[in-house]
Amino acid sequence: MKRTSALWKKVSTIMLTASLVAGCSGGESDSGTTQQSLLKDGKYDPPMTITIAKQQDENAGKYLNGESLNDNVLTRWGEENLGIKIETTLLGGDASQYNTKLRLALTGSEKLPDVLPVYDTMLVNDLIDSGRVKEITEDIATYMPDRIKEIYKEYPSTFNPVVRDGKVYGMAITPNLTEGEVMLIRQDWLDKLQLEAPTTIEEFEQVIAAFTNEDPDGNGKPDTYGFTFSGKDSYNTGWVSDPVMIFSAYTGKHLPRQWYNDNGKLTYGSLAEGNREALAKLRDWYAKGYLNKELATQGAWDALSDFTEGKAGIIIGRPWLYGSVKDVEKNVQGALISAYPTIQGVNGDKTYQNAQLNDGVFMFNKDFNNMEAFFLYYDKLYDAAFGTGDFKYGYAQGYDYDIVNGEVTFDPQKFNTPLEAVQGVGKMAFTKNTPSVDGPGKSYYDLANGAEPNTGVLIRSESMDQTSKDGYRISYENAEVLLPSAFNGPPTPTMQNVWEQLTTMEQETFTKIIYGNEPVEAFDTFVKQWHEKGGNEVIKEVNDWYGQASETDVMTLMGLK
Repeated sequence: MKRTSALWKKVSTIMLTASLVAGCSGGESDSGTTQQSLLKDGKYDPPMTITIAKQQDENAGKYLNGESLNDNVLTRWGEENLGIKIETTLLGGDASQYNTKLRLALTGSEKLPDVLPVYDTMLVNDLIDSGRVKEITEDIATYMPDRIKEIYKEYPSTFNPVVRDGKVYGMAITPNLTEGEVMLIRQDWLDKLQLEAPTTIEEFEQVIAAFTNEDPDGNGKPDTYGFTFSGKDSYNTGWVSDPVMIFSAYTGKHLPRQWYNDNGKLTYGSLAEGNREALAKLRDWYAKGYLNKELATQGAWDALSDFTEGKAGIIIGRPWLYGSVKDVEKNVQGALISAYPTIQGVNGDKTYQNAQLNDGVFMFNKDFNNMEAFFLYYDKLYDAAFGTGDFKYGYAQGYDYDIVNGEVTFDPQKFNTPLEAVQGVGKMAFTKNTPSVDGPGKSYYDLANGAEPNTGVLIRSESMDQTSKDGYRISYENAEVLLPSAFNGPPTPTMQNVWEQLTTMEQETFTKIIYGNEPVEAFDTFVKQWHEKGGNEVIKEVNDWYGQASETDVMTLMGLK
């Protein structure tokens, strides 16, 4: 799945094709009357409006200078340069609220926005069933720019959730193999206790035991422990506060809450025999005080607090996690964090982790007739990923970068008008995040191996702090441990009836074993009951789906071969 240097050069130099900028389309004005917008020299005249749905996450919705959701530096850029006004007409906060609002709009009489980012596979399935979303097979073949086609060719499995009966009803949002997780460890604690960063499960246990029992912060109090993670919703978070490394040490590629293609048959990782040993190990560590005592009640973000406050010595997450926990280096004298690869498994192999290939899918209102305009705008957003066009260094000078005395800077304190923090302009886009083609961290790997920071992407990566750069380099060097789930389709018929019950039973069993409230043998009872309560049917249906998905040549359907 690694992007070759030839492909990298090819897609970074292909520009918008002539077929995109030819022709015209109908647009709808704010008054609801239809008008004709012509694409003239890369800009629509008169301007058109594309309405969108948007989920705002924890970092979105922060604006400068009186700007707002529908009037900010990025929306103005689109209107001024492309003649395309982006207007959010359905807004949700967290994932649950957003899904609820989108479902209410689907089942009610409310007009759906033109562009629908969808993050739930059941909702994707229901939108297709409703007949209210557009079939875009031909639109992709006709209007998707060549450089973006090259990206989608690399991730054909991302189309699985949106293909029905040989037709394509959506597309992944900015497909890209995201960065892997690394261990962030209190380096000052390692140094004080004369320890090396762990590389095996035995060494990991020695380190977290020392972090718990040998007073690494030197205050004479038993107020530190080894390893903080979240066990509230899943033991495979896939991004931060993740304990999946410990499970993978015993189960290899069979990860909790994830499906794996084992010689042509999809198997559910939570049932793997090695989970019993992993749970026994976590149970032992919990009893000895090496783990977060509140792990079952703390979500992924909550579990960060003990590390940030100087109580925990190890946390696992994607390289950008350092930016969320580095305050400990300011608040605790002498504190120092270093990034390390995750440990090996008990058999000497690497431990594996969840790989994310996209953050949801785009779907479109069936009455939306401006797909060429969508692709024009979407392609321009990718300039920030390729370091080309208007977005060579970022989306907006003075917001997410600045040029000071002829030098590009990403330090907001050094901007011509200093800011407390850079503005997440990419968060204002309908992609929700800035598109990336950097994979698990190619630019950081290149820099570490002598590349000159002479492009916008490399300059931005070079501007990061050293711990983050180390983390991304480690991520790229260990990209083979990134394992996407083999099942990414809609819930099967049996899943719709029993999956919530099965996952609740799984989570409760795992947690009770770790807490010491159930014996380790409760895992065997869980596996037996999982099969009896619908699991066998789920396995059959998932494999039936996989067989059909494997037989569908999506790339040929869309003319991407």
